[in-house]
Amino acid sequence: TKYKECFMRLRQYDYIFLGTGCASLSLLMRMRAHEAFRDKKILLIDREPKIHNDRTWCFWEEGDGFFEDIVYKKWDALHFRTADPSVLKLNPGNYCYKMIRGIDFYQDCFDSIRASAHIDIRYGEVSLRQGTASSPSSLLLDGEPLEWEGQPLIFSSIPFPYTRKPGEYHLLQHFKGWVVQTRDPVFDASTATLMDFDLSQQHGATFAYWLPLSPTRALVEYTVFSESLLDETRYEQGLRDLMNSRFGGIAYQVIESEFGVIPMTNHQFPPYKDGIYYIGTAGGQTKASTGYTFQFIQRQSDHIIHTLLQGKIPDREKRKPDRFHFYDSTLLHILSRDKMEGRQIFTRLFQRNPASRIFRFLDNQTSLWQELRLLNTLPKWVFLKAGMAELGRLIFNRKKS
Repeated sequence: TKYKECFMRLRQYDYIFLGTGCASLSLLMRMRAHEAFRDKKILLIDREPKIHNDRTWCFWEEGDGFFEDIVYKKWDALHFRTADPSVLKLNPGNYCYKMIRGIDFYQDCFDSIRASAHIDIRYGEVSLRQGTASSPSSLLLDGEPLEWEGQPLIFSSIPFPYTRKPGEYHLLQHFKGWVVQTRDPVFDASTATLMDFDLSQQHGATFAYWLPLSPTRALVEYTVFSESLLDETRYEQGLRDLMNSRFGGIAYQVIESEFGVIPMTNHQFPPYKDGIYYIGTAGGQTKASTGYTFQFIQRQSDHIIHTLLQGKIPDREKRKPDRFHFYDSTLLHILSRDKMEGRQIFTRLFQRNPASRIFRFLDNQTSLWQELRLLNTLPKWVFLKAGMAELGRLIFNRKKS
């Protein structure tokens, strides 16, 4: 402990990253790509090394992205399975659905990090000691205060506890995934099933998806939107039932497994608090209505880099709710209060709109006119009532603040 404290006091850093997940590494790798940051001293802190394939990021994208070289698999053909059941062949337009494996992402980033003499890495449990009127907040590593020279910019992708406010919705998207291997070819490797809602909805809005990696290998996920997690056996039973019903009970082996929980909330996370800039999910970059995060992280990283290159500091002020926040809140209102099944909403959405329009909308990249066209395809009375309730809540909160 004394050695660790001495080390921290002696070093001077320009940037400190708390957490070494997608958000921190996406921002750091952009720093590595710009000459202006090559001689900056950087400290990374996380609980433990990233050495496992602990997650998979899937997202739609037009053209090549920043991490294109490590995209593991792409699909241009997409299916959507309704509760009827019927299968919709989606038209993604210029979009491509992509997968990046966690282990490939970590290895690529840390290979670059290890090549730099200006980046240090420390492992341990990071916590935040809340400050008082007379004492500022401080960071702890394994319970010991972190100290350093200078005034580095601190970025955190670690979601510290926050106070829930009245009128907020707090659902969870929780899922279990298997990478399965079969002896005989059973998967169409050219086509991914984006959503399969032909499942029991007893635990909440429930769907599955499967992403074929080869004719004999696929990532299969069982996903639920609800307020609380399920017993572990229920996820596994859902996956077994899916494999039996969709692939005729063919023999398979589970070669990898993953479990994840994504917050789906309209809580507005502050971009800056107690001397820390928040990024990723901790900085509100998870889409409240879908849980998609990867592309929002990439855009946030681009914005921060652009700001720093202009000699400015990132935004500290909390952004006012925009119309996309309003759309997300409206959907969460409907799902939280059981006004309509999630599978009915998404089925209507994909039945009556081209997938490219939906993708652009869910990326917060549409114009108001495009949004009105899309929203007009949803059940009007349900969404109008929920929208009016959310509009009233937003107006009340603004007056109160």
